[in-house]
Amino acid sequence: MKSRRDFLRNTLGLGAGFAASPRLFGAPHDGGTGMDIKNMSHAVEPSSGAIVAVETPDVAQLPWRMDGGVKEFHLIAEPVKQEIVPGRVIDLWGYNGSAPGPTIQVNQGDRVRIIVDNHLPEATSMHWHGFEIPVEMDGSPGSSQDPIPPGGRFVYEFTLHQEGTYFYHSHMAMQEMMGMIGAFIMHPRERYKPRVDKDFAIILQEYAILPNITVPNSMNMEFNWLTLNGKTGPATTPLIVRHGERVRIRLINLGMDHHPVHLHGHQFVVTGTEGGRQPESTWGPGNTVLVGVAQSRDIEFVANHPGDWMLHCHLPHHMMNQMSSNVGPMTRRDGMPAGLDMERGMGMLRQGSATSEENGPSLGRGMGMGSTFEQPLSNSPLTAERPMLSEYIPGVHHDGQQMGTAAVSKDANSVPGFPQDAFMEGPMMAMDQMVDKPENFGLRPGWSGFMTGMMTFVRVLPQDKYDQIMELRRKREGNKPMSADMPGMERKHE
Repeated sequence: MKSRRDFLRNTLGLGAGFAASPRLFGAPHDGGTGMDIKNMSHAVEPSSGAIVAVETPDVAQLPWRMDGGVKEFHLIAEPVKQEIVPGRVIDLWGYNGSAPGPTIQVNQGDRVRIIVDNHLPEATSMHWHGFEIPVEMDGSPGSSQDPIPPGGRFVYEFTLHQEGTYFYHSHMAMQEMMGMIGAFIMHPRERYKPRVDKDFAIILQEYAILPNITVPNSMNMEFNWLTLNGKTGPATTPLIVRHGERVRIRLINLGMDHHPVHLHGHQFVVTGTEGGRQPESTWGPGNTVLVGVAQSRDIEFVANHPGDWMLHCHLPHHMMNQMSSNVGPMTRRDGMPAGLDMERGMGMLRQGSATSEENGPSLGRGMGMGSTFEQPLSNSPLTAERPMLSEYIPGVHHDGQQMGTAAVSKDANSVPGFPQDAFMEGPMMAMDQMVDKPENFGLRPGWSGFMTGMMTFVRVLPQDKYDQIMELRRKREGNKPMSADMPGMERKHE
């Protein structure tokens, strides 16, 4: 049986690629910050002596400027419109135009100033979750500060002596449920051992949004849209790594549910929490980590198994989109699409009688696409003359979605338990083309039909395929340097 030391060596690459003596932040560079900003992109080989900056797929980095010896950031609390999946735009509250808000990255020991402007219709405050700072900077409304009124501003300033995965969020409970959170990464003075080649952050959120409604119900406990970094599968962006690289994934949760996050194909160790880096003596093997409410967990592993591996919350309801109670006959019939408007979903008549062939309730599932079409529906059991929609020819497109053949037997309706109340139409919801992006290049056709909710990929690629994706990404970004979005960057010297 392998010893624990052997496990750590194999999982994290201990003993491979260590420098004789750790460097702090690499060589001087014009305009840097101490973070290896070049490595915000997968496209650049990480420096062996520098701390690799954290990448938050689908979420921007918050720029700063230097004011004397203080790093100054600016956050705006405001309503945002967020497309969480193609065709589904919802009204959230966030920061600087997104929910979650942009990622803040600093170095241990930095003096920071964060200017928070309130563009919301009600008061707010900003809490720095897990920070050891003066109480007047804590952001607790009524106890440590007055709430920031609509149109108001509060300036937070403090020195950071901690390191690890932290986050900021509104300290108004219902505002948290509207999306108001962002990652706050404190890089250590000395890089962690073992050094990682890729470092990612993912924020887990959930929303309760009724059909044909765009605003979350912040009191509801039944969540039907689950997101990673503000996107729900299949719109989430895969994490792209080279075969053999060491990887850290920082998971942050601020919602109402705990999330057991599972990685396929690899064992990992939990190396950090919302309190910072954990002692190596606490590390042990696993492939699922429970990320509780208001917690963060850092997992690390060596990507030593090539393939497109799922990373997802393992709660079954959290691997779905648009969960809602079905109305009408519980069956899939010819012409019964994955989502119609509320009236037809509830069987409300527009024309004819309730028993006529042209009428019948949709199941109210899916992305809400196709809701502008009148659909001939049947209230009778499936027959050979009226085949299931899933039997349409693969590759045929309808309303932007790919049709495929689901593995459903001819007598499925006679089997108790079919279809399940949350049956998600399987490959009929595939939308590969609608979520096309460089990071998805090379995935199997139809992959998107089974990637919903809190689901994404960790793609462990050989060098040639990795380079292809990086080239596609560069073309998409127009070769824009990552540092262009990060003004005032300066590097620390050894």
